[in-house]
Amino acid sequence: MTTFDERKESFEKRFALDEELRFKATARRNKQLGLWAADKLGLKGAEADSYALSVVMSVFEDNAGHGVERKIRKDFDANGVDQSDDQIARQMMELMAEAIADIKGGK
Repeated sequence: MTTFDERKESFEKRFALDEELRFKATARRNKQLGLWAADKLGLKGAEADSYALSVVMSVFEDNAGHGVERKIRKDFDANGVDQSDDQIARQMMELMAEAIADIKGGK
């Protein structure tokens, strides 16, 4: 194997690991975001868990990748929850940072 081939293989492995990390972190972030939103909606226990799962699954409902934000915005509006789009986006960013740190830390 040439040095070029080794570098290519190394790059491909790194890319695959990065994509796996991104997928896991996004799923974890979406679950935590769902639990955060459930709390804002006044949901507890099994209802909160069910809502969080529906947030995770909303990713598959929107080809543009905005299903999570749209679901939460729609649910907040329908239930009179006073959270701006910026607040939702900020929460998403914070939870993504936590999810990445948790995964890298082995949690």
